[in-house]
Amino acid sequence: MPIDSLPHLDEHATLIVAAPDRIWPHLTDVVERSFSRIGMTEYARLVSAADPVTSGPRPLVEGSTFPGFRVATAIPGQELALRGSHRFSTYALVFRLEPAGPGRSRLRAETRATFPGFAGGLYRQILLTSGGHVLGVRRMLATIRRRSEQVPPGDASGA
Repeated sequence: MPIDSLPHLDEHATLIVAAPDRIWPHLTDVVERSFSRIGMTEYARLVSAADPVTSGPRPLVEGSTFPGFRVATAIPGQELALRGSHRFSTYALVFRLEPAGPGRSRLRAETRATFPGFAGGLYRQILLTSGGHVLGVRRMLATIRRRSEQVPPGDASGA
């Protein structure tokens, strides 16, 4: 099922004082680390995720995996699209970087998913009413923003 055909769940965005190419390595690192924390492989196996373990080249490229996700698209400085599925859902998380003026970028995170059957409906309720999904996405965006805006050692300009 193409990502665009999955129902839209939500979208979050942040403005970052950095160019997209400076943000990209932080985006890929934060996203992968967020879904590779202790217990994620076990959770991915518990829900029968299609991609329960880390595999493929690093830095992330199309086909790389980490617990619960496979990289569908990796266009440095532009888009990182992740797909996944397990017994309760088929889903995608798409990050898009866009210029937003001189030295500024907008990072958007769009979630799409379908939750088939009764068990999928219950999973959707838990996911969306717990606030965990929104908190997790917002935390990732804030971490990417903070890391991207830090001045590298020896660079007094911050650019």
